[in-house]
Amino acid sequence: MLALLIIFAVSVMAMQEDQWDPVKNHMLEFKENTDGPIGMLTSSGGAPIPYCEATNSLNNRLINNEFFMDAITHVNRERIPERVVHAKGTGAFGYFEVTHDISNICKADFLNDVGKKTPIAVRFSTTQGSRGSSDLNREVRGFSIKFYTEEGNLDLIGLKTPFVSLISSMPQEEIQVVNKNREIHFVRFHILPDAGIKNLMSAEARNISSFDPDYVSRNLYQQIGKGEFPSWTVSVQILSKADVKRMGYKAFEVSRVIPTKDFPLHPIGKIVLDKNFNNFHAQIEQLAFCPSNLVPGILGGPDIMYESRRFAYRDAQSYRLGGNFKKIPVNCPFQTNTYTINRDGVGPVGSNEEDVPSYYPNSFNGPEPNSESHCSSLIKIYEEKAYNFDQAAEFYANELTSDEKTRLIENLVFELQPAVKMIQEKTIKLLTTIHPDLGNRVAKQMNLS
Repeated sequence: MLALLIIFAVSVMAMQEDQWDPVKNHMLEFKENTDGPIGMLTSSGGAPIPYCEATNSLNNRLINNEFFMDAITHVNRERIPERVVHAKGTGAFGYFEVTHDISNICKADFLNDVGKKTPIAVRFSTTQGSRGSSDLNREVRGFSIKFYTEEGNLDLIGLKTPFVSLISSMPQEEIQVVNKNREIHFVRFHILPDAGIKNLMSAEARNISSFDPDYVSRNLYQQIGKGEFPSWTVSVQILSKADVKRMGYKAFEVSRVIPTKDFPLHPIGKIVLDKNFNNFHAQIEQLAFCPSNLVPGILGGPDIMYESRRFAYRDAQSYRLGGNFKKIPVNCPFQTNTYTINRDGVGPVGSNEEDVPSYYPNSFNGPEPNSESHCSSLIKIYEEKAYNFDQAAEFYANELTSDEKTRLIENLVFELQPAVKMIQEKTIKLLTTIHPDLGNRVAKQMNLS
């Protein structure tokens, strides 16, 4: 009988271990890892809060209750403006490891030693939804990476689009890079999941959204919490100046795919996410990406889209988080020392650069610019109006299976049904321009043929 009880107890323990959930058990873990209360409850000024203030506000002047006043005034101001786009999202931390040296095309230090690891932060997001929307809405996805390199922070801000053959990769606008010999190349980053590409059917996604709008965010946190660290292979397509000259402005059109048969993927490294956030607001909501965060050897893109994003992201983060947003811990380039001429403003200001001279040039041993005399510059390009119907037609006609075409049409019909007839007709005209079969099938299902 005792043996049976022991077996039963072991079986229950094993079952509980299998059911362990990093999301549900988060607070229990904290309790198990602490020996009693972690400290004394205090006001924001650090003064101890009496038990009577923390538990009772009856028949007392509220203005004298610092616990209450601290709480109520903070609640009134606890929200920061949400992102205009990519408001709904989550993230995690990990590292980028170099697997292939590409110093022959790019002199960026973090790319050049096989085996070298660089800390990273990654944020995944939807695009159009608010902070409370579903993870499973069908739309463009954001995939942004902050590399905390020894030469400063590098931000790669990418998109995953649902209507190209490279779905679940990260097509990035063409980025100009230089090597130590000042030779120019252009690269497009692709980040492909090592676990493969998986999809939910529309009905299943809508069903899950009705009871778990945080489905994808929860899954990521659970995986990392259980030690099942997700990973991606990072590759680049490499173009020379001659390639760009031959292709023209299309090389920098962000919505176009550069064929891998012409420019194959060259693996350069691995991304592994192995650490969850400790505080969502501090580490994910305040995680701020800017295309202007570049490092030596990576110059950005010469196209007008990149130029506009370079300004818009900086301006948006200043609005959301304040002019010192790069001094928020999660945004700090902690692998290098920063010396600027910028001071003061709304916090955080950190040490505010202490007593270092706050202007340049100066005669008092303040920071000096890099001694490298040569300044690499972006090439100049002439951009024309985008035309992408050819790629969409190729995708529909030659890359989708019969079943995939049927699902695409069903999804288009579902999304178009709430629109007014004028918009429906305009969309069908556009789809017919892409491919007659596509437009005709959508029109027929909507009784508009």
